[in-house]
Amino acid sequence: MGRLIAAGYVLVVQAVALALVALVICTTPPPRPAELATFGMLAATAGTVIVATTVSINVRRQVRRNPWTLHIAYLATGILTLPPNLLVLLLLGPALHGVLDVRPGLQRWLFTTAATTIATFAARAVIGWSQPRWGPVLFVLAGAVLLMVRAVLVAAGLWLRNPGAPREDVLGEPIDVLLGIVAASLGGLLAVAVRAEPASALLAGPPLALLDLVSQLPQWRRSAQRDGKTGLANAAHWDRLARAALARSRGRAQPAALLLLDLDHFKRVNDRIGHIAGDAVLAAVAVMLRGSVRREDVVGRFGGEEFVVLLPGADAEVACAVADRIRTSTAALSVPARDTHGRHRQLDDLTVSVGVATTHRFGYELGDLLAAADKALLAAKAAGRNAVILS
Repeated sequence: MGRLIAAGYVLVVQAVALALVALVICTTPPPRPAELATFGMLAATAGTVIVATTVSINVRRQVRRNPWTLHIAYLATGILTLPPNLLVLLLLGPALHGVLDVRPGLQRWLFTTAATTIATFAARAVIGWSQPRWGPVLFVLAGAVLLMVRAVLVAAGLWLRNPGAPREDVLGEPIDVLLGIVAASLGGLLAVAVRAEPASALLAGPPLALLDLVSQLPQWRRSAQRDGKTGLANAAHWDRLARAALARSRGRAQPAALLLLDLDHFKRVNDRIGHIAGDAVLAAVAVMLRGSVRREDVVGRFGGEEFVVLLPGADAEVACAVADRIRTSTAALSVPARDTHGRHRQLDDLTVSVGVATTHRFGYELGDLLAAADKALLAAKAAGRNAVILS
């Protein structure tokens, strides 16, 4: 039912965007020569930057993050300087990125482009549809509407598709907000220059290219911090987060607990069904773990079939309750997968062993907690697996 609602929402957003485009094309008078010149300069600059940055990223074989900040910048300029029908043509920029980038999620790309289209026309309507009104307050208002409408439309779609997704996957990271503000501001400044001299749009190429490359930094940072198969913090990043959380707990004189988890007989999945099926199990366990703990808890993958969770503020009783909830949730998992012959399999006999250690007994040093939790995990394995042992 949830997927049907999400699909319906996406279709509605796309239909509204198409309707707006058709309405604009049918009702806006032909552009004047000066407006065409401004559009030509701006489109040439944006198109060159789109092609150049895409080629640069592909040559380095890096994964491109959604280049929405670049689009926000030149669309903000167009909102302030172009008639609505030329804004429609400027919206081909996101479509160009969709053609140049090899993207497995075409539907998502179309959806975000539709959301950007609606946000662009909403911002134009706020400052004047036929003739935009200029002024510092209106500049800020146009940028705010452009950013907020797009963000709300996209976030709603992502949440409907996966209500249990982490907040940063739905709303983005704080740096995304800052980059959006920078992009809208750059667009406003470019509009002032273009209004005085249309050819000045050509000078905006380097700043736009720099903005696009800077917007990839969160993606590269996330790739360095996250485990590729599960999306959880990798061992090195989890270590940094856990040490910081333990330092805060110590400073506040609050307890904390550490859970070390190991999937039982996981090697059998890889050997008998295949490593692709094993990866599906790891991803499913990661989703279950995120749904079984609080937002402030620190979840990571240590490697192989081992996971680790730090629970700030949790005493032994709470930690054992969380560990047992994870154990029963793992046993309840049913993971769809394919074996090495391509046949569909349903993996529903998964179990996990958990070792628990608390700061009450072992202090706030991460190494001591890990060693104690590892000892408890070995005891859980020795006790027959599918068990929780407190060290």
